[in-house]
Amino acid sequence: MSQIAQLSEAEIEERFHITGTRPVAFMLAGFAKDNEQFSVMFQAGQEMYLTTLLAVKPEKGLFIFDCSGSAETNRKLLASERNVFVGRPDGIRVQFTTGAVSELVFAGSKAFAVALPKFVVRLQRREFFRIATPRAKPLQFFGRLSEGVSLQLSLHDISVAGAGLTAASLPDGLTSGQVLENCHFSLPGDDRDLFFDATLNHVSEHEVRPGIRQWRFGIAFKKLPINDENRIQRYIGRLERERHDMA
Repeated sequence: MSQIAQLSEAEIEERFHITGTRPVAFMLAGFAKDNEQFSVMFQAGQEMYLTTLLAVKPEKGLFIFDCSGSAETNRKLLASERNVFVGRPDGIRVQFTTGAVSELVFAGSKAFAVALPKFVVRLQRREFFRIATPRAKPLQFFGRLSEGVSLQLSLHDISVAGAGLTAASLPDGLTSGQVLENCHFSLPGDDRDLFFDATLNHVSEHEVRPGIRQWRFGIAFKKLPINDENRIQRYIGRLERERHDMA
């Protein structure tokens, strides 16, 4: 179960929700000023594109964002009644949901406008959905130390911020604080791997059964693209649904 799933609705709202028209408008206006990019997902998560928040009109209760370069994607978004925006300003995950959008001209170009969300979810740096990955057929992580040594380790859990890895023995030269280069692994059902650099945050040894020990490693993804974060989040959601159905 994820860390957030263990909280009550009241605790989630108190800790993570930015509510009220003025606070929400102020926060989104800051993102627009900084040209922050967000993924907007629609049609039940089947469609998605990367957009930029352009402006906020608090007097009208609206914010404006950039349209897609694809006319077909724009048409599908205009037909959508529920849209989810996800971004990582300053490395902190921000998410909010809106209703239907409308088209307008902003600064001489086509753009979209939508009503301000009722609240914005702002997760602190360590508050990420984390879930154990299947043990029967574990995901395989591949990486490389700065000295050129190759690594292949099994994943035991994952979040959009990083992953937990396991090995029967400690690979030579692997120590906490190292940067692992040219890392990649694949998610079931995806047609391409996730590629990234990572920081090794911790190394520890555990006794999993009497006489049998195992090494565990925690890695943090470095500058993982938002689209890849969304791929991981969809995988986490799929695992949680599957486990709920089996319960």
